Amino acid sequence: MATVVRMPSVMANANEGAIQTWLATEGQSISIGDPLVEIETEKAIVEYAAEVEGTVGKLLAQEGDNLVVGTPIAVILAVGEGQDQIGPALEAAGVAVGNDAAAAPAPVEAAPVSEPAPESAAAAPTAVPAGTAPSGTSTELVNTDGRLFASPIVRRLAKERGLDLGSIVGSGPSGRIVRRDLDGVTAVAPEAATPATSTPATSIPATTPSAPASAAADAGFTDIKLTGMRRAIARRLTESKTTVPHFYLTANPVVDKLLALRREINETAPRKISVNDFVIKAVAGALVEIPAANSIWGGDHIRRFDRVDIAVAVAVDDGLLTPVVRDAGNATLGQISATVAELAERARAGRLRQEELEGGAFSISNLGMYGVDEFSAILNPPQSGILAVSAAKPRPVVDGDGELAVSTVMTVTLSADHRVIDGAVAAAWMAAFVKRIENPLSILI
Repeated sequence: MATVVRMPSVMANANEGAIQTWLATEGQSISIGDPLVEIETEKAIVEYAAEVEGTVGKLLAQEGDNLVVGTPIAVILAVGEGQDQIGPALEAAGVAVGNDAAAAPAPVEAAPVSEPAPESAAAAPTAVPAGTAPSGTSTELVNTDGRLFASPIVRRLAKERGLDLGSIVGSGPSGRIVRRDLDGVTAVAPEAATPATSTPATSIPATTPSAPASAAADAGFTDIKLTGMRRAIARRLTESKTTVPHFYLTANPVVDKLLALRREINETAPRKISVNDFVIKAVAGALVEIPAANSIWGGDHIRRFDRVDIAVAVAVDDGLLTPVVRDAGNATLGQISATVAELAERARAGRLRQEELEGGAFSISNLGMYGVDEFSAILNPPQSGILAVSAAKPRPVVDGDGELAVSTVMTVTLSADHRVIDGAVAAAWMAAFVKRIENPLSILI
């Protein structure tokens, strides 16, 4: 029997997606697991595979279409079925048929961009349920020639390539600029930014909290439109900070031995090992030693994992992604280094797959490369722990003989979900982690 493929919820809590690229064509034979389509979400481009075997009978959506989850996007015919089975399959799925236009799904129309409302009017925003992406966030561009639509991925690529989206004619529905429209376009030199216009004091609503009128009158500003990723980050982290009972533990491991071992390894290693690779391996080892910390909150249960999967925070243009290193407990330093480098590269290119952003009970956020002395990170639900790693710097310490000395110290802070991890468990985990960091040879065993 013919199968109607619907727009899947390829990312957690996603309620819409855009067809980026069809990976199969009408008439093509496919098997279960064969790539069918690339779907663009607020975080990445996700490859969706076929779940049934057969022949692609009809593609119902075009590349660039932005559709709500559940919208029919294709029909796959079973072995031996012909084109005459497409109509009955669509009717059975509740899709009106009669002509191609009637069978095609309607794209989600982008909301037009307008001037920001005064803060007095914006003080009571429409509530958005937790886990639901606001509509109209995937297309938002305007220029003096009219309204232009382009997805966050397209905007990021255009910025990286130095392209002027206002000069590009979109080939997607309603003139939407899709990824293929950027191919072959020559970069242009960016124009000088127009100075912000001073806002007269009389134009500021009385309800707007601001500096004294004399200072506010001279203050220019720029409103930056939120991307889908930035909305998702704001929604999820606000939910985390307000609903998850965080508590924090801080330690200051001495890392002179680790840095010396790293230098020695990198003298002969085919791939350079970073301090962060050692941290990931030490975190994994501590989770193996203290399995109660390798758990997540499930509402009416606590789920404890047998395998150690660790999410690593990666900064991208529009925000932050946390791809997951699988089975880090059994991986070597070289394998961890290669995996993290490959995941980070694809994260910045927006090419991560769905399963690479899901799972795990623990995250690592490392800001040491920015010289940060200490910070605390916010949990990424439903994970129960995140380790904030700061820079390794020379500091005065008291050695084992009670003498004052200078050593290289790295401050780390664990943020934990108290519903899952009690203080004693967190302390035991931190001690196991510090033991490995201060005795790095144990990481290699």
